[in-house]
Amino acid sequence: MIVPSEGTDDLGKKAEATSTFLRYTLSLAYRESPGLGSLGSLEVLNEKLDYVKIREVPKHLLFAYKPAWCHSVVHSGRRGTSFISTEGEGTDHIVVLHQDGGGRGRPLWQVKTLSRTALSTVNTSESPTALLARREMQSWLLLQLEPSALRKPDEFSEFFAPTKLSSNGSHLAGTLYRLAYKNSSRDTRSTPNPEVCTRIANRLAELIDDVYEVSIDRDEKRELLTLNVTGRDKTPHAARALSDGTLRFLALAVLEGDPEVKGVMCLEEPENGIHPARIPAMIKLLKDIATDVREPVDSDNPLRQVIVNTHSPAVVLQVPEDTLLVAEPRELVRSGKRFNGVRFSCLPDTWRVKGSSEETHTCKMGDLLAYLNPVIRGEDDGDDTIIGNRPYAGKAKNTRRVIDRPDVAPYFPGLEPI
Repeated sequence: MIVPSEGTDDLGKKAEATSTFLRYTLSLAYRESPGLGSLGSLEVLNEKLDYVKIREVPKHLLFAYKPAWCHSVVHSGRRGTSFISTEGEGTDHIVVLHQDGGGRGRPLWQVKTLSRTALSTVNTSESPTALLARREMQSWLLLQLEPSALRKPDEFSEFFAPTKLSSNGSHLAGTLYRLAYKNSSRDTRSTPNPEVCTRIANRLAELIDDVYEVSIDRDEKRELLTLNVTGRDKTPHAARALSDGTLRFLALAVLEGDPEVKGVMCLEEPENGIHPARIPAMIKLLKDIATDVREPVDSDNPLRQVIVNTHSPAVVLQVPEDTLLVAEPRELVRSGKRFNGVRFSCLPDTWRVKGSSEETHTCKMGDLLAYLNPVIRGEDDGDDTIIGNRPYAGKAKNTRRVIDRPDVAPYFPGLEPI
């Protein structure tokens, strides 16, 4: 992972990382409890926080990037030891936190009783690199955008207004208000910064055509902030009247324009509520949220990564080929034991295969094509068809799929009508 070069500890003291390109490894074990009925516990067997040397960066960053981007995010000082290491084996090994200057540091706990990681205990600038590694993982965001939360107005007072979008989408109005008024929660101007709101409106117009303006209504009497989308007929529509897909797209557009949002963002099925013809607009927005590796990282190009999962063939067809990982259920064997698991495969002839020194799995093109074109041919299955309120044995004469229409079938070669 690439971590920020600086941050603050729990006491507000500034911390600067010695190295920003890190590898964190953790091994856990299940320990049974001698007590009857106890579920046991997890225990840390091995923990290590190491740095990647500058000369080894090309071995780990296999995708194409500009040197200016790499130089803006990857810094590495000279060092002889890891930041966190595990010494010894069995019940005798200990986890050691080393100082950034390269000293051995002090042993933390005996692993026999260690039920939490060493990294989770770092909260001061005495170990700045470990602290910033923890801060990076704390910033990772799992977005579960709920329409009910996105529709809610935000309360504010003279001294407080919500300013950060939550993982479920709440505080959408407060976040946009902060961006439009440059963090001035007590500004009583009737119109937001036109540049911010125009950018959001233009982005939303890529999804729906009827967009004239995006704004925040500030109700001084009820102390409420309400997000409004005004159509071309100049009729404002409050967030509560917008569709689920529009609200999710709007929330992502606000995140894209928020320079304070950094780190990893995970999103499940971004195509939910989106018309199939508008899926390319959603994918373009997700790409714009992620850092642009052709430009240096700055306030206009934050260090961000976006991970989505999808079941939509339309999304799979549109994403860049080297970003796709296919999750395949597999029976795996480890230590002589069989268990069900998942294997992630990539497409052939991409950087994930060409440059990797580790074992990689490629997806069979037959399996991928079957997924992308799930329409199947077959004979009548003999199921009863309901006509009126009476079952009819056999296939109804007028039952025909859309794909079976003679004016549609030519667009799907290889799939003959049933």
